[in-house]
Formats: sequence, structure tokens, C-alpha cells
Amino acid sequence: MGGRVTKLVLEYLNLSGTLDGKTLNQLNQLRVLSFKGNSISGSIPNLSGLVNLKSLYLNSNNFSGDFPDSVINLHRLKVIVLAENQISGPIPRSLLKLTRLYVLYLQDNSLVGAIPPFNQTSLRFFNVSNNKLSGQIPVTSPLIRFNTSSFSGNIDLCGEQIQNPCKKSEFGPSASPVSPTIPSPKSSSKHRKLIKIIAGSVGGFLVLCIIILLIVCLARKNLRSREGSVVGGRNKAKGIVAGGDKSGINGGNGGGGSGLGANDGGTQGQFSWEREGLGTLVFLGAGDQQMSYSLEDLLKASAETLGRGTMGSTYKAVMESGFIVTVKRLKDARYPRVEEFRRHMDLLGRLRHPNLVPLRAYFQAKEERLLVYDYFPNGSLFSLLHGTRTSGGGKPLHWTSCLKIAEDLATGLLYIHQNPGLTHGNLKSSNVLLGPEFESCLTDYGLTMFRDPNFLEEPSATSLFYRAPENREMRKPATQPADVYSFGVLLLELLTGKTPFQDLVQEHGSDIPRWVQSVREEETESGDEPASGNEAGEEKLQALINVAMACVSFTPEDRPSMRDILKMIRDARAEAQVSSSGSDHSHGRWSDTVQSLPREEHLSI
Repeated sequence: MGGRVTKLVLEYLNLSGTLDGKTLNQLNQLRVLSFKGNSISGSIPNLSGLVNLKSLYLNSNNFSGDFPDSVINLHRLKVIVLAENQISGPIPRSLLKLTRLYVLYLQDNSLVGAIPPFNQTSLRFFNVSNNKLSGQIPVTSPLIRFNTSSFSGNIDLCGEQIQNPCKKSEFGPSASPVSPTIPSPKSSSKHRKLIKIIAGSVGGFLVLCIIILLIVCLARKNLRSREGSVVGGRNKAKGIVAGGDKSGINGGNGGGGSGLGANDGGTQGQFSWEREGLGTLVFLGAGDQQMSYSLEDLLKASAETLGRGTMGSTYKAVMESGFIVTVKRLKDARYPRVEEFRRHMDLLGRLRHPNLVPLRAYFQAKEERLLVYDYFPNGSLFSLLHGTRTSGGGKPLHWTSCLKIAEDLATGLLYIHQNPGLTHGNLKSSNVLLGPEFESCLTDYGLTMFRDPNFLEEPSATSLFYRAPENREMRKPATQPADVYSFGVLLLELLTGKTPFQDLVQEHGSDIPRWVQSVREEETESGDEPASGNEAGEEKLQALINVAMACVSFTPEDRPSMRDILKMIRDARAEAQVSSSGSDHSHGRWSDTVQSLPREEHLSI
């Protein structure tokens, strides 16, 4: 860019030998450095000359030696990924100086000592599992957000994040010995009286605890006899399988809960659903049959609610092994019929693409249907654009980020459309998840056929305006041209940072380009960083606006196909990579982190 190297990405090329720090340090405009997936050995060299570096990927190599101290002085550094190496020694406390730190992945090394008290509010992704770390995990506001999966495999770690309380610290060094004093008879008598009082109090407390425990046991026994099995008593029990969704998939409060919905009506260790031939966990896709968890593992998982939508509720399920999946509980488990449901599950389970969240398994029993997907910890596109706000008041992303995300989405949607008659049917920013390298991946695709046509609840205002005009009536089947319309609305959301709480097409019509430009100009006038920054940026913005305008055409026949849309986006992106100037400003709240992450291009469909 501008005659200088800003990205050096040499991944999975079977490179060996060592890195020459002197040569690398001459690339002082470097933003991204990635050698991941090679066989490079030796210690990580001094990289202090890379003063503009934002992202460092040296994972999956054979690096050894201590953690590289030189990175501490790279104050623009946001992403450090050194996982799957042989790095030893402590994690330097001086990492706290990196105030912009966003990703720190150090898992699968040989690091020792304590975890520093990371206090950077920017820290969103953190993993130090499978090392030799010890001591208490600091209870700082950034670290308290991470669970067992970020710390597992360090047997000497303790702390509330991993539900392993630390032993009480040993008393400090004893005071200097003094000559013993012989207690007087009076003080000895007082001492004995105090011991009797304490013993009596403790005994009374224990008796009270036993009484309370007996009452609780009797109450639980009565409750079981009234409710029967979990499925039979779904209106009173809690959890995914039983109907509630408060404190976990089984509604447990952490003490002895049975997870996703163990069936007390069956014999111990067996589920009555399995005996009926309906309750098997069916794995999908090549190789998924060898997944290392079972139905029982899933039903015992602890969980938290991620969201609720028109199709059902979504949960994050953490199994006892630490393995995490996403579970969607469908609202209506009676439509379509079992055989049609199975056929459609087999179809969706065969879909495998880098821009789709894979469906791994499904489960059905009586009136319950669960879908199991990979868990994506990086959140959704909605969160990227709007944070935690739902008012639609986000900031527009930089045009390069818009182009990359648009290409990811168009690639995934085209893959779906290549299956005759298959649609996404519910495309919106909350149904786009960010993958491990921040690629955009579609989820909740192909589920609209599971709606009961005789009982349909109205979508929210936001969801409604993603829908094509001809599909606002929920009873009408989803179509591929309707997906194209939703894609156009999603493009406008990318370009403006605003959710479609109103019908953009009806309100702005042919003035949509002018509206998009005015929104981005407002960001500039409000004192934020400019929305584009150069003439090339304006041209690429216009190219994306033109694509969006074609997609949101009122007449379905006038909308382009996803293949044509993808070609237009790729052409615009290819021109952008050639004509891009030397500007490297961060345009938008999250976009410079998104831009700095190297991704596979995935150009093949």
C-alpha cells in the first residue's frame, strides 16, 4: 500500500527454519504478520521495529524459548496469537501495557507461573488453556467474562472462572517466639466456657441444616411424583427440554441440575425417549458421526440463553468435558411430520461451506426438537455493527470491511441457492456469526419450513423489514428472490450502521443512495473518523450501493441472482485492492480490527 508492505501472510506453506528478525524489522509499515501453520522453529525474534503492527499470528509452529519481550513495545498491537508452539517461561506482566489488546491466544504451549491481572477493557478473546500455569486466576473485569474453556488443562490453576475455589492462603510467617505465659485459673475457666458456647452453637446449626435438608428432600420427592417425567411435566419443569429458559438449559442454579433435560421417568442411565426409538442424537455430515459427545452429555450440559426468535430459543451449552456447542430448541416440534423433518435435516446437515455455520446433529423426542451447531464465540454481525444497543444507532463500517463482509455473505448465500428450492429464509445481521478469523458465516438457514402454517406469531419490527414485500405475510413460502431482497437490506445496514426499523425502500425509494451518503457524512460532521477517506473509497461505496439498490427492487423478477451479485462484489473488491491508497485510518468502531485479520479468500464456490 503506497509502495510499502502492510501485510505479510505466509500460512500453511510448510516453511521451516528460523525467522530473521533483522529483515522483518525493515517492514516498519507492517500491520499484519502471519506465519501460522508452518514448521518454523527457534525463538521468536526481536520484532521491536514493527511499530505499526496490529496483528501477530505465529500459531501452529515449533517456536520455543520465552515469550517475546519485544512485543510489549508494539503499542498498536491488538491481536497476539502464539498458540500451539513450545513457548515456555512466564506470561510477562508487562503485557498490561498493550492498552488496545483485543485477542490473546496462548493455548497449547509450556507457559508457567501466574496469569497477569489483565485489565484492558478491549480484551474480548482470551485463551491460555493447556499450559503449566498455576495460582489464582485474577478476578478482573476482562478476565471474569471467560469460562473454563479459556483456562482448561492447567491443573494448578484455581479461581471462580473455572469453578475451582482456591485453598485458603497459608497464614503469614509467625511472629518472633516469646516466653510462654501460664494462664491463670480464672482465664482457663473462661476459655472452657467459651469453647462450650461455640460447640453448642455449631451443634445447633448442624441440627438446623439437617432438618432443612430433610424438608428439601421430601419436597423434591413430592414434586417428582406430581410431575412424572420431564417431558410429561413440561409446563412445570424448567430448561430447554422442559420449557423454561431462565438460569440454564435445565433451569438449574448450579447445584445438582441434570442439564439439558434428563428424563427422571426412565431407568437410571437410560432415557425413555431412546426406548421409544425417537430419542437418539443423530449426527450429520461426513465425519460428524465420530463426535466425542453423546445425547446424555448434551442433556447434562449447563447452559445460558443466547437469544429467542421466531423459530425458537438458542442456547450456549457447555458439557462436563468443556466442549461447547450451540443448541436451538425449535418452538413447534409437531410440524412438519417426523419423516419430512428427518429428510430436511439430512439435507441441511450435508451443507458444508466456510461461510455457513455447520449443523452437526439433531434430536427429537415426542414434542421436542433440538438442533446442534458449532459454537461461535466471536458474536454476531449485529453485535459488530451495533454493540449491545438495539436502537440501530451504530456507526457505518469502513468500505473495505463492508466489501469483505458482503463477499462472505454473498458466497455463503450462493452456496445455499445452488441447492434447488433451498433458501435461507431468515437473513438478518443477528443470523450472521463471526468465525474464528472473523469471516462472516450464515446461521439459521433453511428453517422456515418448520413453521406451523396454522399458528404463526408476527415477527419483530426489525425482522419484518428485512423481508421482501411479497413475503411480509408469514404464511407465504420463502423464495430465493426474497433472500436477495434481505441481502440488499443487510448491505444497507452495513453501509449505514442502522438497523431497518422502518421500510427503507418505501421511505427512501430511489433516494437510497443519497440517504446512505448523508448518513456517512453525518458521522464525519459529528467529529468521528471519516467514513471513507479517499476518492477510491467513494467509488467502492457507490458500487456497493448500486448492488443494494438492485437487490431491493420491488419486483422479484428485477432482482439479480446471487451469482451475479457475488461477481459484482468481487469485481469491486478486486479494483479496491489495486487502487487502494496508503491511508490506513480506522473507519468505524471495530473495522480496523476486522480489516487487520488475515482471512482465507475462499474464492471457490
